[in-house]
Amino acid sequence: MEDFNLEIDEDSILSRRMVLILSFAIPVFIMLLIFVQRGIFPFGDESFLRTDMYHQYAPFFSEFKYKLSHGGSILYSWNLGMGINFSALYAYYLSSPMNWLIILCPQSLIIEFMTYMIVIKIGLCGLAFTYYLSKHVTNKKSGILFFGIFYALSGYMAAYSWNIMWLDCIAIFPIVCLGIEKLVKKGNGLLYAFSLGVCILSNYYISIMICLFMVIYFIVLHVIERNNTFKNFLISSVQFGVYSLLAGGLSAIVLLPEIYALKLTASSDFDFPTTFNSYFSIYDMIARHMANVQVETGLDHWPNIYCGVGVFVFFILYLLNKKISNKEKASYVSLLVFFLAGFSINVLNYIWHGLHYPNSLPARQSFIYIFLVLFICARAYDNIKSNTTKDLGTAFGISMMYILLAQKIVNNEDFHFAVFYVAMFFTGVYSLILYLHIKKRLSNVSLFLIALAFVVVESSVNTSLTSVTTINRSDYIKDNKDVRTLLSKLPMDDFYRIDKVNRKTKDDGAWMNFRTVSVFSSTANASVTDLFEKIGNESSMNAYSITGETPLIDMLFAVKYGIYTGESNNKNISLIDVSGNSYLYENPYTLPLGYMVDERFTDQWNLELGDPIDVQNDLAAVYGLPDIFEQIETIQDYSAVNFETDIDGEYYAYVGNPKVDEVEFTYDDGNNTKSFKNVKRHYILELGYLEGEKSGRIVNTDGDDSIDTRVYRINYDSLKKLYYILNKNPLYLTYISDTKLVGNVHTVEGTTLFTTIPYEEGWSVYVDGQKEEKIKLLGAFIGVELEKGQHEIEFKYLSSGTFSGILISVFSLAILLLIYLFIKVKNNDFKLFKLKKEQGLREDEIEEIDLDSVNTTNDGDGAKEIDNGNIETDNGNIETTEEVNDNNSQNETVDNKTVD
Repeated sequence: MEDFNLEIDEDSILSRRMVLILSFAIPVFIMLLIFVQRGIFPFGDESFLRTDMYHQYAPFFSEFKYKLSHGGSILYSWNLGMGINFSALYAYYLSSPMNWLIILCPQSLIIEFMTYMIVIKIGLCGLAFTYYLSKHVTNKKSGILFFGIFYALSGYMAAYSWNIMWLDCIAIFPIVCLGIEKLVKKGNGLLYAFSLGVCILSNYYISIMICLFMVIYFIVLHVIERNNTFKNFLISSVQFGVYSLLAGGLSAIVLLPEIYALKLTASSDFDFPTTFNSYFSIYDMIARHMANVQVETGLDHWPNIYCGVGVFVFFILYLLNKKISNKEKASYVSLLVFFLAGFSINVLNYIWHGLHYPNSLPARQSFIYIFLVLFICARAYDNIKSNTTKDLGTAFGISMMYILLAQKIVNNEDFHFAVFYVAMFFTGVYSLILYLHIKKRLSNVSLFLIALAFVVVESSVNTSLTSVTTINRSDYIKDNKDVRTLLSKLPMDDFYRIDKVNRKTKDDGAWMNFRTVSVFSSTANASVTDLFEKIGNESSMNAYSITGETPLIDMLFAVKYGIYTGESNNKNISLIDVSGNSYLYENPYTLPLGYMVDERFTDQWNLELGDPIDVQNDLAAVYGLPDIFEQIETIQDYSAVNFETDIDGEYYAYVGNPKVDEVEFTYDDGNNTKSFKNVKRHYILELGYLEGEKSGRIVNTDGDDSIDTRVYRINYDSLKKLYYILNKNPLYLTYISDTKLVGNVHTVEGTTLFTTIPYEEGWSVYVDGQKEEKIKLLGAFIGVELEKGQHEIEFKYLSSGTFSGILISVFSLAILLLIYLFIKVKNNDFKLFKLKKEQGLREDEIEEIDLDSVNTTNDGDGAKEIDNGNIETDNGNIETTEEVNDNNSQNETVDNKTVD
């Protein structure tokens, strides 16, 4: 059989360029096939919106597109959370340079822009990792393509590919690693600084993990280096520190505003764990390397580390390979163990995630672990000829034994029974291919094509079964056209906020570009969140919402219009317009963005009463008015409450038991029902406009706990009186933009201008042309004390840290460019010196020579530089001329170490 050997030099299978092209094209093609199978638009009416992509990213991309198309500022937006620092939101969610291409996309195709940008970034992940490996293998082996495909379609990508804001960092990460290797081995940190800078610029959060790893990897690289000395380590450490600072400096333009903004969020608190504990065993974690294991995106901490079943075999071959140094093996295996500990041990988990426990989406650093595993496997593949068939048999046996034991030991609902059979099948297939390769029973071309086919099948099936969930696209956008039609008819020269009553997300204002109260974002202002909880609106750590609104809250917060799906029976609001099934209503009693208030509002209104109904009634009380919320008689039935409406009106309820999370309201003997979820967030339940002499019932549907619920009816007479008191001296705006407001206000005595602009240091207030100190009112909003008389008020916004960030970024870029020019000049001077010494050329002869081509030859894929009998290939492997000749016959190198 060995006489049948048709081995072809592996260089001739595919050119390096074709390998790189396929490393991008194959993952993209696989994703497109899955999209076709799922019926994702334009191949059907489904959409790849899931989780935060549904609730956050689509609205944020829409708002970004709207700003770019309409000349808005990316510093601030009124279309989220009553007004938010958009530069901080941009830095957190949108800062990928590729996102600017959205300006070329129609507003109606925002979803598709995100969806297919994900596909492109998945392809770039495969390309970047394959390019990285091309610098570390001998003879430009085409099989590195397999590892690039598995990097692009790993379990991490299956779980988090929808999280588009992370993907740039996953794609850039191999280049950052290439850069730090070049820094350690050659002292040139330009690639490291630029790539890490772009990484931080694209997403600072994932970059935290990359920066932590860079510190660890820097030390590991020095451990592996044979010729490392303490002096070289010190010099390299200084270089590493300087280039790392410059990388951070490059990203300061978005990083500094984000840092200032995060100080205002609920996530700014730190609670370092005081005890150590482990979530699960290493054995159970390693089992997640098998294909078709359901990904974890919840709170169970499991890492998503699948990157091809073949890693079981290749990892053992790596350990058994005699050509690879024990120091390298010890270093990389130690790294893997450290990462496994980081997935399982609570303290390490806390540190890896930026001194926070992740709120779902666990083990967000596991892409680095996958990178290391695949690199180790690629090293084994590159040196496979140093392994024997006995080594292969050992690797196959150990792998099979582990899978069989895992079937018995691992008890996790993520593992379907077929997972273990699939793992054994692919382990057998890859072992057989390696055996045929070692024994030279088939040509390299045939084995390459067979292996490629199985790699494509395995990665495709895993991605298809564990990823790409969909929703109906038409359902997400079905009322958008009607809503935009209604919005177009509203006045443009007035400031007001809008409530979309039947909203899909808290960020609907950003999705359809109208001013609103709600926001769901990790950059949400914690002060506003705290206030909302006190007054009975829904709030959580990273969100606050109009849910729980009352006529009083609408009045105070300038919520002038409401968009309803279907007609409303509320007699206290006025119908303005209709489009399709969308109805536009106006609240008649709505205060402007700013109005004059006295000490009764700022000092006497008690926000600390605990019960939000009492808090809202207290505002009426300090002005000597009757309760706005009049309590009606109820009959408590432990887990339910019953009541009778006395007259027509707007009715509200508040559940006092913090254990109750879901309730159902039935009205008119069960003819009308309404469900409320997340009641634990202490918001007021809007029962609606109810007719008199009807029965109502509120039931705890979440358990048997006492419901402890009170029911109220709005007293509009008291509400109107409060409106006229507060609206005596309103702020009349004459100019409105994203970052500037100009208006006039009259005060009859020295009092305070209260605005519903969320307090932030980026706002500056000018009164009659003079900058005045702003004050924080109600713990959340901007106010300014005014003297008696007529005043022109101007509000200007510049995100804190923006100006400093620009200066630091420009300065860092200038330094890096100077370093680049210095290195280039230095290299040219060195070439001139060699020419003079070796060839004795005159100065005029030297000037005619292209220095970039000195002592180089071209092999079709890259240059080879000859120096004193040594050849440095473009893939980074250093070999002497004698070694190259020896390798032609033995296909071996003297040193397994690589440099870039």
